[in-house]
Amino acid sequence: MTSPPVAAPLPPQRRGLIAALVLLATTACILLVIVVLPAARRDPYTVSTLELSGSAENGGRLFLINCAGCHGIAAQGVVGPNLHGVSQRRTDARLIRQVVSGSTPPMPKFQPEPQAMADLLAYLHSLV
Repeated sequence: MTSPPVAAPLPPQRRGLIAALVLLATTACILLVIVVLPAARRDPYTVSTLELSGSAENGGRLFLINCAGCHGIAAQGVVGPNLHGVSQRRTDARLIRQVVSGSTPPMPKFQPEPQAMADLLAYLHSLV
């Protein structure tokens, strides 16, 4: 019975390169956590929106005009997803980023005034 072949050890130059890449990746992750994520929470639009009290009634009207075409008149989902309970699954800051960025096609970018966004959030909170 023969034993499996043993891999040759990496030359010192390769080990150094791998160690440098691991260090670089670790540093990038740390910077992401320390700098980028907190900066997203300090986005002036998000901060000003979250400081406001919204009206679910006004948000419902805004929803019907801008969102119902894809999410359905009752937010039940058509092209876009069902939004009932979305405020329990996502933070308000994340909901704001989703609406503003339009990062999931075919959703368009949409940045209403902060009060209108606060109203839309209040409407989304009313969808249970």
